[in-house]
Amino acid sequence: MLERIKELDIELLIYLNNLGSENWDVFWLFMTYTVTSVPVYLFVLYLVYKYFGFKKLVFTVLAVVLVITISDQLSNIFKYGFERLRPCFNEDLNGLIRLVKPSCGGRFSFFSAHASTSLSVAVFFLLILRKHSKYFAYFLIIWAILVGYSRIYIGVHFPADVLFGFMVGIINGTLMYQLWKYFMAKYLS
Repeated sequence: MLERIKELDIELLIYLNNLGSENWDVFWLFMTYTVTSVPVYLFVLYLVYKYFGFKKLVFTVLAVVLVITISDQLSNIFKYGFERLRPCFNEDLNGLIRLVKPSCGGRFSFFSAHASTSLSVAVFFLLILRKHSKYFAYFLIIWAILVGYSRIYIGVHFPADVLFGFMVGIINGTLMYQLWKYFMAKYLS
């Protein structure tokens, strides 16, 4: 059963990755670079300041640092625990996928830290801002999904890496929101 899931994952990677074209490569490279998200999240922090004030902004920044750290370190634990090669290092996939990014990153792929971190932060802010700026909060979810898909598009992650990363992100972002809400009620209400 596990072997069949891996086969389907590889088939889906080949299909999705090969949907790409050189016309879209610049866009997906733009989406995959972490620095691209910085202006988006600076605007989100501005919204937190606007709706909640400076003290809650400070707690929010600390929570974001924590949610990113948890997501990133969990991904590393899984990557070195499972040691699944990235598609770009898998010799069986040579010539079957497009490698858009010149460098591939680390050797292991399960699970995608980009997918996990982007969705963790997006879910966290969605839950905080849904009453104040719900359309922008939902934009963050779309942004995170695009970041996750970019990892498949450029050839550095399998779809299962991204989907599992999304699941971890949802859990991580939701738990961090609950912790944030607890601290807001206890210390800053």
